Amino acid sequence: MKKLFLVALMAVFSSVAAIAQTTWHSDKAHSKLAFTVTHLGISDVSGLFKNFDATVTTSKADFSDGVFNLTADINSIDTEVEQRDNHLKSPDFFDAAQFGTLSFKSTSIKPNGKNKFVISGDLTMHGVTKPVSMNLLYRGSVVNQMSKANTAGFQLTGTLKRSDFNIGPKFPAPMISDEVSIKADGEFIAK
Repeated sequence: MKKLFLVALMAVFSSVAAIAQTTWHSDKAHSKLAFTVTHLGISDVSGLFKNFDATVTTSKADFSDGVFNLTADINSIDTEVEQRDNHLKSPDFFDAAQFGTLSFKSTSIKPNGKNKFVISGDLTMHGVTKPVSMNLLYRGSVVNQMSKANTAGFQLTGTLKRSDFNIGPKFPAPMISDEVSIKADGEFIAK
């Protein structure tokens, strides 16, 4: 009888925890996934992925237990130069025909100051999965006056090495920097 009571109690707590979790979806009109590399050691070249989806699932108002997921379409890469975009999609770099998406799933989020976190997770690009850590700034939550939706804002910054993912091995630094700066800004809507 005691075991049955404990099992029932655990089921109730599991149900309450599941109900308390909220999934937030990126608002595409107010979100951006951008990157910057240095060309020839003297100038920065930036680009972005136009098509991506991101979610965060949390049960806390400060998102300190958030689990972030992101997928981006490699074919949506845009550096404002069509010839360069096509080259980046080719086997010389991302090989979009074979590896059409990149993905990230967080594995931990640790406080690093007021509304600041270090977010770690598994990043998959070009068929390679590696653990990465980046800085995450929680910019706050508001009710959007137009849509009446609960909306949260985040900014992600950090640096990756393209060599870790075997992207562009024929193009060493300083032709194209190995380090790639990442900056993502996002508004997320509770659903």
